[in-house]
Amino acid sequence: MRVRGNPKAQVVQIGARLDAGTSAGIRSRLHDAVDSGEGDLILDLSELEMIDATGLGVLVGTHRRASGGQRRLVLRGVPPRIMRVLAVTRLNRVLHVEAQEAAVA
Repeated sequence: MRVRGNPKAQVVQIGARLDAGTSAGIRSRLHDAVDSGEGDLILDLSELEMIDATGLGVLVGTHRRASGGQRRLVLRGVPPRIMRVLAVTRLNRVLHVEAQEAAVA
């Protein structure tokens, strides 16, 4: 996971897995990113291959923390497989998923 910042937003690159084995470390880094920045917190999920219920919980928890800090969590580059998981769980209605066209620009 890499954190990049700019005046308008922070971009956090998530690796290939967001599951029970990786969630503790990623959760703490995302919370630090939320607490230390301003503007949108953009999670780049373009490399994400696998997510489980624990990983989904990390996304929801980060969303809540960001909202509490007057920030917005944005998911960028969501692979189709992960998008299907978000749709089945209806988290695509809760979490802001950036349109693919906007991610290219």
